[in-house]
Amino acid sequence: MGGGGALAPFSTWPWDNLGNYKYLFYGPLVAKLIYSRTWEENEQEYHWCLHLLILSALRGLIHQLWFTFDGLLFLTRRRRIHKLGVDYEQIDQEAHWDNFLIAQCWVGAIACYTFPSLRQLPLWDARGAVVVLFLHVGLSEPLFYWAHRALHSPFLFHHYHFLHHSSKVPQSFTASFATPLEHLILGVAMGLPLLGACSLGTASAGLAYGYILLFDCLRCMGHSNVEVFPTQLFQFLPLLRYLIYSPTYHSIHHEVKNSNFCLFMPLFDVLGGTLDNKSWKLRGEISSGKNDRVPDFVFLAHVVDVVSSLHVPFLFRSFSSHPFSIEHCPYVLVMLPLAFLVMLVMWACSKTFLVSFYYLRGQLHQTWVVPRFGFQYFLPFAKDSINRQIELAILRADRLGVQVISLAALNKNESLNGGGLLFVDKHPNLRLRVVHGNTLTAAVILYEIPSNVTQVFLTGATSKLGRAIALYLCRKKITVLMLTQSEERFRSIQEEAPSELQRYLVHVSEYQAGQNCKTWVVGKWLPRSQQRWAPPGTHFHQFVVPPVIGIRKDCTYSKLAGMKLPENVQGLGMCEYTMNRGVVHACHAGGVVHFLEGWNHHEVGGIDVDRIDVVWEAALKHGFRPV
Repeated sequence: MGGGGALAPFSTWPWDNLGNYKYLFYGPLVAKLIYSRTWEENEQEYHWCLHLLILSALRGLIHQLWFTFDGLLFLTRRRRIHKLGVDYEQIDQEAHWDNFLIAQCWVGAIACYTFPSLRQLPLWDARGAVVVLFLHVGLSEPLFYWAHRALHSPFLFHHYHFLHHSSKVPQSFTASFATPLEHLILGVAMGLPLLGACSLGTASAGLAYGYILLFDCLRCMGHSNVEVFPTQLFQFLPLLRYLIYSPTYHSIHHEVKNSNFCLFMPLFDVLGGTLDNKSWKLRGEISSGKNDRVPDFVFLAHVVDVVSSLHVPFLFRSFSSHPFSIEHCPYVLVMLPLAFLVMLVMWACSKTFLVSFYYLRGQLHQTWVVPRFGFQYFLPFAKDSINRQIELAILRADRLGVQVISLAALNKNESLNGGGLLFVDKHPNLRLRVVHGNTLTAAVILYEIPSNVTQVFLTGATSKLGRAIALYLCRKKITVLMLTQSEERFRSIQEEAPSELQRYLVHVSEYQAGQNCKTWVVGKWLPRSQQRWAPPGTHFHQFVVPPVIGIRKDCTYSKLAGMKLPENVQGLGMCEYTMNRGVVHACHAGGVVHFLEGWNHHEVGGIDVDRIDVVWEAALKHGFRPV
């Protein structure tokens, strides 16, 4: 910890090397619960185990709910304290924030086992609330204040407290990301009022639940990245500012480190002379939205299916910070009811969801999500509703002052809105540029194809991307077997090619035509029955959403076209669907490049084949790299 050498006592958890197997420590309590319920007549043995497990679950839920609130950026964007998002490093570092729950659950179990009277607490005793309030203000608050100041002494900070301050953007999980020594101090601060109530005979089960959950709730609130208190409240009740801290107040402590040490009550910072003078002013500015910043670029995404709705970053950040995969995370299938609920909430939402943002070259970039799901895009009666959502998002971005908005895969579907052309024609006076980003998508796929390839089998051949890929390849004198049932659409594309190169575009209508071609470019869903026609050793390039499942063991499969973001990107902590960390879909990258280059044209409708190389070179110039 801190600088190498021997570890300081109480600086690490005993189960640090166990990973997620640490949850087996709940096993004995679960076993005791089942045994007591089944074979023991004394229900008190059953109840105390049940209460400990329920309390641990509720404490974890409080942290999760505060995190979800913090992540609902479409609600909280204007009152955010730190504009940066939480990056992968912080997410990984805080992955085991809940270690303290295991420790405190066992402390409670040992206490209940040692003192049988704790198993017989009444449901509620109002006198206990008065005792706890008195002891919290008179004992816990000053005790924690001085202990917290001691943790900022050079030795203790270097060996213990630096870990808590290493999180760049405080969140609810940051509140519990600390060493065992710090949680021991917190546990004493929380336990003394309850111990006092027990000593005076006024303790109750309701008091234990209420005080512990309220304690956690206030800790999470203080570490939230959203200012929750309106300025008017403290203007109407000036003394209240000394009785309850706010997220802004506590965020100053994480930045300055030598001020605002209180547990929950700034009164003790006033008495101790450690109150930061800018606390009240800064809170007012953030609460009023004065520090809000308009993004320069917006990527308008969508959810692919019901299960992938759980991949949004405001639910489970440990899940969304890795590429979406049911194979690697089969437990998400158990959460299908929750996914269905999320889907209904998103359907009911009348606005787009703002789900993430990051910084690139000092510019703020955001991702918005249209509250519609993949299968809806293929329902004829849903077309107008989806276009209305996309149009509202474009107009909202234009009104805010966004410079470029890029459309994700299905949001620019040709049959839906002509690759975004519908919105540009309907609103000719848009200040922002609408970009489908498919030019860079085509470039990524084309530059993946080895230079020695002489023949390509192309499905989805008459789509925007299929057309551009076919025309580009024929200019390279590569034969393209264009799979389509429409002779007329094939001829229209073939006629766009120079007359001397048209022979390189060949119309085919069956998958069997690709049985001797080892380079397949897939633009339509490809089930097993159609993949079997590819010869062994085939490589499948693809631009179909959702991506083709790799069934053939004797073939290789590309992921969806993507590009690695430049190294100077900050605040990125989610993965785009199946993309790896730090990688975005090519259409997303295409929109960013459009913005960085300052191009003034809309990129909608068909792909300009002449610009494929131009966009590719621009992307490389700005630090994007092929995957």
